[in-house]
Amino acid sequence: MDIGGGESSQQDTGRGTAVEFVYQLVVADFEEAFRGRARRTAAGRVQVLMGPLVVVVVLAVFSVVRDSEPHVLIISLVLGLAVTVRGAVRGLRTAARRMFSVMEPYGQCRMVADDRGMATTGERASFTVEWTVFRDYFETPGLFVLLGGDRASGIAVLPKRGAQNPADLDRLRAILDRNLKRL
Repeated sequence: MDIGGGESSQQDTGRGTAVEFVYQLVVADFEEAFRGRARRTAAGRVQVLMGPLVVVVVLAVFSVVRDSEPHVLIISLVLGLAVTVRGAVRGLRTAARRMFSVMEPYGQCRMVADDRGMATTGERASFTVEWTVFRDYFETPGLFVLLGGDRASGIAVLPKRGAQNPADLDRLRAILDRNLKRL
């Protein structure tokens, strides 16, 4: 996988052409990725719903043991759910800001993907990843989000705005479909 020097985003790789994206990540990219993960994966749903579920169970058990009035239980449940749902949303935002703070030093990135994997070059670092590192991917309106496989819990965020032309979106989607499972 050639990541340096080439001007062309259509390098021949044997099974198709490479695709190039140029982008700079922002916090909103990670917020969108984590919201999508929470909707599309079991692990994401568990992460978001565990707090509210625990609050409901604890309050219900506590009300039964204490023989509380029904209106007290209802008020407690509503308030408890409101606080934990707000906490879950805030937790996703905090995770997005933390992930962005790790990636921000990379600055503007150039990502080249083909059937072997993807190579990303930033202003201060570069890395190459084979598709076997990831298991699944999904799309949001503005992103391709790649999720880590059995031995990695990583997430990769590829903003669609980085495509050099609209056809690059379809070419990247085809590469991802050949190598990863779409959620």
